[in-house]
Amino acid sequence: MIAETLPLPPLCISMDERDNVAIVANDGGLPAGTVFPSGLTLVDKVPQAHKVALVDIPEGGEVRRYNVVIGYALKAIPAGSWVHERLLKMPAARELVGLPIATVKPEPQPALEGYTFEGYRNPDGSVGTRNILAITQTVQCVAGVTDFAVKRIKSELLPRFPHVDDVVALEHGYGCGVAIDAPDAIIPIRTLRNISLNPNFGGEVMVVSLGCEKLQPERLMPPGTIPLIDERNVADVGDSAESKLDVVCLQDDAHVGFMSMVDSIMRQAEEHLERLNARRRETVPASELVVGVQCGGSDAFSGVTANPAVGFCTDLLVRAGATVMFSEVTEVRDGIDQLTSRATTPEVADAMIREMAWYDAYLDKGRVDRSANTTPGNKKGGLSNIVEKAMGSIVKSGKSPISGVISPGEKVRQKGLIYAATPASDFICGTLQLAAGMNLHVFTTGRGTPYGLAEVPVIKVATRADLARRWHDLMDINAGTIATGEKTIADVGWEMFQLMLDVASGRRKTWAEHWKLHNALVLFNPAPVT
Repeated sequence: MIAETLPLPPLCISMDERDNVAIVANDGGLPAGTVFPSGLTLVDKVPQAHKVALVDIPEGGEVRRYNVVIGYALKAIPAGSWVHERLLKMPAARELVGLPIATVKPEPQPALEGYTFEGYRNPDGSVGTRNILAITQTVQCVAGVTDFAVKRIKSELLPRFPHVDDVVALEHGYGCGVAIDAPDAIIPIRTLRNISLNPNFGGEVMVVSLGCEKLQPERLMPPGTIPLIDERNVADVGDSAESKLDVVCLQDDAHVGFMSMVDSIMRQAEEHLERLNARRRETVPASELVVGVQCGGSDAFSGVTANPAVGFCTDLLVRAGATVMFSEVTEVRDGIDQLTSRATTPEVADAMIREMAWYDAYLDKGRVDRSANTTPGNKKGGLSNIVEKAMGSIVKSGKSPISGVISPGEKVRQKGLIYAATPASDFICGTLQLAAGMNLHVFTTGRGTPYGLAEVPVIKVATRADLARRWHDLMDINAGTIATGEKTIADVGWEMFQLMLDVASGRRKTWAEHWKLHNALVLFNPAPVT
């Protein structure tokens, strides 16, 4: 039963003392005539999360939130008025030259020691938070057969292996009908390769191939890709040894009929399940966490509650020696100066600039501008444009120095705060963070989304108390308590950190895991089709 809460007195929240707008925090918004404790009176009815002018703003005047100019008034806006996207002209994007480079040098924070979780150590040195058999597919053509086989594996085989958490098919739309030798084809290929080697899969690589596709198994997984575990997957080649790729090819002459294909997949899967089932969790330091942070279905509360709490937790994780990836090129582009200034070195700053330049060129090629990013839901949730959205998105990264940048599909190989360049699309971003090696995912939402991933636990954070109440069996953390004053950003940040350790240890399941919610993987494919 959901506890009833007393309505809040009229409340609006500003992010900086120099802001001239604030957002209305009350559920359902506030009617015209409402008087705030400051004496400000609403001229218009203002929906929850939308902005109200704190002072008179002249035509052409700056509209500031986060002490950043998020727009210019298209006409005079009296104090107490509803400030929405139709009243604003969006500022031009910051040029990618003359940026502050590695200028922010925060005081080193003390190491956060003594925190651990129970994880699965892998042959390549990584640590998994789950023990999953993943079946890689080289091409979409085999998806139906693999899906049929996975359903049988789950019902007939998996009950015999209680220490294996799940069996997942790595379905995608790539593999054939593409210019496989195009320079950018490396991006989807290395993405799928690195997903197959995600820490949650225990080094057990199993591939289902059609046979005639352009992305042949040996191209997806060249010799030496799979870490040697023991003699069971080693093929002798002269005096050397290399890992042997386990492939079920559906066009193989040995297959007679559909069930023959399914039986082959099941037979091979059983061998992998036996090895995975022999693994046990062991105590490992929190530094073995590789956390991807992301937001989707964002609203104006995202940058007030959930994302700042994630940012606080990000700093805790970095202090504990962990790896944290934040992403979404299409959202943080307008805060590039904030990012380059936090880079640990000029090289890191230059790498971020290159990723933003790629996005600018992409928009130019498509003859669209960055205003295409904000969705109808974002606007309904009070976000007027991408500049405002960017400011709320960046705070997920906390205040730690940015120590590295990885391009789409690459694997992260260092600790600390990493910028993983991905589009903002939930599913592409999640797919690329999986490829980078994340073993735990944090996803914030204000409008609400049942997003999930089968390959990694997803902790869902609600920006608003109303969403957390309505979606009580989908949201793991209610960051809306920050807006109501029940908790601080630090309170929720520590709550998130502790929940991560529990989820990583298998002591708790997220709601997405409970309901087995998961979205399809989407490979980022800039290569042309043929």
